[in-house]
Amino acid sequence: MSFVLSCPNCGAREVTDFGYGGEVVPRPRQRPSFRELNEYNYFRRNRAGLQREWWFHRSGCREWFVAERDTTTNEVRWTALPSEVPAP
Repeated sequence: MSFVLSCPNCGAREVTDFGYGGEVVPRPRQRPSFRELNEYNYFRRNRAGLQREWWFHRSGCREWFVAERDTTTNEVRWTALPSEVPAP
């Protein structure tokens, strides 16, 4: 399924211009245990509905940004650079 994603730098583009980076999850504490690091790297909630995700504009500015997207409809509510992400 295709949809339009808006890069904060370049504007609206087809989703095929971007690379999906996964769900935004809290980083582990400063020195995580092996288990915490493993969970951070490999386990995702993958829930249906709204979720915050990392995206990379590979065919444009080559910047990472965050999008809030409804995974059931692919409706993108907003996109923002990491420094400008609104509080949850």
